[in-house]
Amino acid sequence: MENKSLRGLVVCRNFLNDSVIKALLAVQEQGDNPFGKHEAAAVLLERAEQLGLSGNILRQYFLYLLGEGNTVAAEAIERSGKAGTGMTKALLLDMTLLWPYLQQSASDFLDVDFLDNYEPAVPKVYGYVQTLETALMTASTPEEATKALLHHYAVYGRGKLAQFMAFRIGDDNKLFGDDGSLIGIENFPHLEWDDLIGYAAQKEKLLANTTAFLANRAANNVLLTGSRGTGKSTAVKALVCRYHEQGLRLIQVQRGQLHNLQQLMERLGDIGSKKFILFLDDLSFDENEKEYKYLKSAIDGGVTPQPKNVLIYATSNRRHLLKETWRDRNDELDEVYRDDSTNESISLSDRFGLILHYSAPTQDEYLQII
Repeated sequence: MENKSLRGLVVCRNFLNDSVIKALLAVQEQGDNPFGKHEAAAVLLERAEQLGLSGNILRQYFLYLLGEGNTVAAEAIERSGKAGTGMTKALLLDMTLLWPYLQQSASDFLDVDFLDNYEPAVPKVYGYVQTLETALMTASTPEEATKALLHHYAVYGRGKLAQFMAFRIGDDNKLFGDDGSLIGIENFPHLEWDDLIGYAAQKEKLLANTTAFLANRAANNVLLTGSRGTGKSTAVKALVCRYHEQGLRLIQVQRGQLHNLQQLMERLGDIGSKKFILFLDDLSFDENEKEYKYLKSAIDGGVTPQPKNVLIYATSNRRHLLKETWRDRNDELDEVYRDDSTNESISLSDRFGLILHYSAPTQDEYLQII
């Protein structure tokens, strides 16, 4: 059966700007020109080597494009978390056009067998592409494939948000710029929540707060304080591993990047399909540092309210975050100054709605953990 032209793509219209798709269009429109097919094979081969694609690389390339999600449907779901009936019908039209490329071998289109089971010099595994492929394997019709793709976008997202559980901000501090300043953390450790030993009360409160956040109920920013090595940071990371497939993502923010915190929160607020924990690890400020004011403003004191899909989880060895000096406690100081200094030192930590203290373990607790 003759395949319909890819020029009919609507939701995936941006695919037409891709070099491989352009070459496939030329094959479709030039008929049985063997040189055109070989040219398309060469373009596909080059991209397969660049991306490290293996197997039926024409099929894998379409899966890669769909996983990257440079489509109207993926963008709409990213903003709202769901697709309307109109978008579903439009995507079905596209999936009908793409269906043959997801079902057949590359040689069926380009008359070269080596593309059917290709092995690149440096194979690369894309977890989000594998997840999408698994979902589409259960589909037997374009209608079922459309539902599977929309579900994938809603649960995992697209591009970086689908590929990574955790991110850091690039050194240039530019947010969501053309250079991709949100950098996915490769090999993020997979931590099992049930493997965390001790501190049951703290874990229960932290888990309850996070599940309420994911369920769109009221939730608090959290400050985890206490002795080093008690598992504060590990608990936060384990939560992301536990709820990754429910749309939870972690973004690590360094102290020197706090001046961009408000801007970051505003941009994340536009991604309605995901929940974000901004992770401030080992947080504290010395007396001459002013970065804490950005954090205070972002949590509760700014003109722009904190987005409902963003929480701040911070860990610190200090209960009050701001270093208090003996000068601040000097009885000879003016009482007004001393009160102001004390209020300032505790006001930041008080902005966190939930404060969990991790005291140093007893010897028996330590041995149990070990």
